Amino acid sequence: MDVTYPPEPWDLHGQALASVFLVPAADLPAPPPGTTIVTLRGRAVVTAAFFRYEEPSPLTYDEIMATVLVRRGLRFRVWIPWIWVDSEASRDGGRALWAIPKDLAEFRVKPGRRHEGLGLASATVERTRALPGRWPLGFRIAQARTGRSVVTPVRGRVSAQLVRASWTFDGVLGLLSGRRPVVSLRVPRFALLFGRSS
Repeated sequence: MDVTYPPEPWDLHGQALASVFLVPAADLPAPPPGTTIVTLRGRAVVTAAFFRYEEPSPLTYDEIMATVLVRRGLRFRVWIPWIWVDSEASRDGGRALWAIPKDLAEFRVKPGRRHEGLGLASATVERTRALPGRWPLGFRIAQARTGRSVVTPVRGRVSAQLVRASWTFDGVLGLLSGRRPVVSLRVPRFALLFGRSS
C-alpha cells in the first residue's frame, strides 16, 4: 500500500532538543559524494537531536536523528546518516523527496523534559537558561542518492535555551555512548521551511 506525503517544501513547526558531540571521524561511514567530513583534531561534529513536529505542520510526528557536519569546498552542509520517525508518510516523503534515510521507531515523550526513541536513545533535560529573541536559521542538507549528492535548503526561525542534558544511546547510535555533549540546546519553538519552493 502506497503512503501519501505532502509535496515540498514542508512548513514545519514544533520543538526540539539537540546536543553536539565530538566523535572520531574514523568511526563514521563515508559521507555523501563530493563532501568531506569536517574534523577538529580528527574528531567530527555530530549532533543528536529529538524533534516533535506539531500543528500547523503538514504532518505531526516525533523524530530522532544524528547529523554530521560536512563540507563541499568551503561550503558547510549537514548530513543525516541516521534518522527515525513514527510516521510512515514522513518516512516515505523524506526518502523520496530528499534522500533522507528515515526508518520507523516508537517514541515516549514528555515535551521539554524527557525524550525517548525506543531502542535508540533517551535524553533528559536537567537545567535550562533561555537565550533572548528568535534567531534566523539557514543551512543545506546533503544526502547521497545513486552516486551523487542531493542538496536541500532549510530556512526558518527558532527560539532557544541553553540546557544541561543527559543522554543514553543504544543500537547504531552506540558510537555516541559515554561521550559528554559539548553544548546542548532546547528549542521550545521553531518554524522551518524544508525543501525547495516551486
